Amino acid sequence: MTRILYFTRDYTTHDHRFLAALAKTNYEVYYLRLERRGHSLEERPVPAGIKQVPWKGGSSPARAWDGLHLLADLKRVIRLVKPDIIQAGPLQTCAFLVALAGFHPLVSMSWGYDLLGNAVCSKPATAAHRLLCEVANRYTLRCLVWNWITRFTLRRSAVMVGDCSTIRQKAIALGMNKERIVTFPWGIDLNHFIPPKIERPGDGKFTLLSTRSWEPIYGVDVLAQSFIQAAQHHPELHLIMLGDGSQAESLRQMFNQGGVLERVVFPGQVTQSLLPGFYQKVDLYISASHSDGTSISLLEAMACGCPVLVSDIPGNCEWVTPGTNGWLFPDGDADALAQAILTSIEQRQTLPEMGRTARGVAEKRADWQMNFPQLFKAYALAKT
Repeated sequence: MTRILYFTRDYTTHDHRFLAALAKTNYEVYYLRLERRGHSLEERPVPAGIKQVPWKGGSSPARAWDGLHLLADLKRVIRLVKPDIIQAGPLQTCAFLVALAGFHPLVSMSWGYDLLGNAVCSKPATAAHRLLCEVANRYTLRCLVWNWITRFTLRRSAVMVGDCSTIRQKAIALGMNKERIVTFPWGIDLNHFIPPKIERPGDGKFTLLSTRSWEPIYGVDVLAQSFIQAAQHHPELHLIMLGDGSQAESLRQMFNQGGVLERVVFPGQVTQSLLPGFYQKVDLYISASHSDGTSISLLEAMACGCPVLVSDIPGNCEWVTPGTNGWLFPDGDADALAQAILTSIEQRQTLPEMGRTARGVAEKRADWQMNFPQLFKAYALAKT
């Protein structure tokens, strides 16, 4: 029986989905967790049949200076488990440790941010690049180290798995053999994220939904500026902002100073079991993210029949056809986003049809049950 060691940073909803699917296969699957970072939004336990491996990591946040003793213990785990394949990601942490341990075959799994973050060393052609380049100018050494680690890991990966063509092209640019890359959108559970059974209530409001973390890379400050502008023209405009993050205080100040704080709802962190209900009760999903592969929250919104308004970064452009299942706006342009919000309100009569189209796209391309078996191609390729 083939033994798989699944090595990941933490225990997230995405990890649960991969592990639950692997638990139903004929593989013998072991689970190794690099760190534990506070409260997890994944309330479900590790799936039955998955063997959790005790080791020196997995109980607290991992720090750079933990690397040597974690590497030594990872080698012990490898000797103990004797895996046929290790699937590990993100690239610069879990996969890097496996590469340092000298194990082969390694199936590296990109989590999107681990490769797109390397845009700091590229030409700043987008707002994401500009933002990250500002950081790089202050942390050039960190950028160089990050790139070296990424290249080192990819050179020692038998296969790399990514979720969109943007990730694929970035990996190739960093030296990964294009013939050893398996690309598929992770997708979502189409039986969990479904359109509302009845039409959205006509309560006179026009409600936007944001689900992204309140961090600079997700452009929530751009979203706040745009909402304030658009809200001046339409008193029925409201915003639901799920989540939390380092920009919490500044965002509330922006909304307060803009005179719209009473029109913004902050439900906090929401578990997967409650999340579909939010997509189902709003008029439009909105994201100003500067960097993404295939955004899972975008797919969730589409599967719930919710039209979308998102930044025109490459990952989003693979899913959104303007005027058909949603709209795009120039990344980082708050004025353009405000105008797009106003356009969506003016064209609200088209939203139900857009939502049905969005659901159709999700059914065709974002079905987790259909997409997940692509991982087996990666395993087969890794053995050759």
